[in-house]
Amino acid sequence: MLLKLTGSSCSGKTTLAYSVGERLGRIAVHDFDELGVPEDADRQWRSRMTETWVRRALEYQDRGVDLLLTGQSPLGEVLASPSAPLLDGIAVCLVDVSDEAQRGRLTKRDSDRWDAPAVDAFLGWAAWHRTAAPP
Repeated sequence: MLLKLTGSSCSGKTTLAYSVGERLGRIAVHDFDELGVPEDADRQWRSRMTETWVRRALEYQDRGVDLLLTGQSPLGEVLASPSAPLLDGIAVCLVDVSDEAQRGRLTKRDSDRWDAPAVDAFLGWAAWHRTAAPP
């Protein structure tokens, strides 16, 4: 089974995933970006990587292990992966924080990396996730 924690950067996905993973047995925890993110990452790259992670989930599934995956891809992109129907199940949870908290986390974590327009883009992505998440 693929368990997906989704949301914008600095919403707490990775912290939550590793905390949950420590408490549960037979679960592998991974971050979508741990395989690397190219400078020119686009929707096609994200689709290919989503399929890579779904296939990894299938490998774990064959061993009786669930995959808890963090990342920013919405549920629709996971469901659109060619191998997704082969999974025993898919569950998704949107991890979200207030814009103020996210802005503070982005500034603290990557103070020299993101300028104001980039931080605003992350906040916009979080807002999109809130409207796109299944009820």
